Amino acid sequence: MTNNVNKLLEVKNLTLGYKVYEGYLKVINNVSLDLYYGEKIGLIGESGCGKTTTMKAIMGILPSNAVIQGGEILYKGVDLLKISKKEMDKIRKKNISMIFQDPALALNPVFKIREQFYDKIKYCSENKLTRTEIHNLSIKFLKDAALPEPDRILDSYPFQLSGGMKQRVIIGMSLVSANELLIADEPGTSLDVTIEDQIMRLLKSIVDQKGISIILISHALGTVRKFVDRVYVMYAGTIVEFGPTQEIFSNPKHPYTALLLSSVPRLGGKEVSKGIPGVVPNYLNPPKGCRFVTRCPYKMDICEYETPKMYEVGKDHYAACFHYK
Repeated sequence: MTNNVNKLLEVKNLTLGYKVYEGYLKVINNVSLDLYYGEKIGLIGESGCGKTTTMKAIMGILPSNAVIQGGEILYKGVDLLKISKKEMDKIRKKNISMIFQDPALALNPVFKIREQFYDKIKYCSENKLTRTEIHNLSIKFLKDAALPEPDRILDSYPFQLSGGMKQRVIIGMSLVSANELLIADEPGTSLDVTIEDQIMRLLKSIVDQKGISIILISHALGTVRKFVDRVYVMYAGTIVEFGPTQEIFSNPKHPYTALLLSSVPRLGGKEVSKGIPGVVPNYLNPPKGCRFVTRCPYKMDICEYETPKMYEVGKDHYAACFHYK
């Protein structure tokens, strides 16, 4: 896929951080990624690497202490960082939606599902709908999310539903506005393994049927491998490698990607994986060069002071590592 006309979303050299008491956290550093119409991409990496922050920047829901220092977020050619709040609201109402990690936190515990669902539909509708029309749409979206007895679900409070049912409610609500792009931020993290698998199958079915694009953030690498077309690997606020899914998993080029994939527990394994030695660097004072230099077993002198650019290592496959210069 190389035709710019087919790009739905393009993040270019996004750089942002957070003002905190100790100083300035340099979190996202020159992040770039592309998403095409109808495409499914995955974003993987350790916790605290900036995956959710990048998605919040796309959605325009960063906290007040966030500072965007540079870059562009082009949605159908329009820079989302330069449009008004009213224009951004319009895009969130009709085009983009996000599923967050914890469904219990995404739902208000003091209101029934009915009130929350009705509000979402009223907010996203361009026309004034009758209560019957809103109810019928609520039932439709709950059915799309594979929830049985939608009328009972609407009359329930969030605490009366299981974790899997709450996540399905969130998916149903996201479908109200996700006509072109759905961002799923670890949608199965707070669920048990069997329910997580059901949720991921449901998401795949929905995006395939509706033809919408999806960005999936997940630590479940096996799920990512089965689900997406391309994978971006993120480490300490930088994209270190990206390419076709099967190529990334079968032939990782960046040292971090290789170590990350080798850390995955395997059935029948003779020993427990050792993981990746070290920790993600402190964002108050990250390394000047490659941010993986403090943990990389193959580091060179140049890695200490110069940031590697993306080098082509295969067909549509790129890695930010000086070993491929």
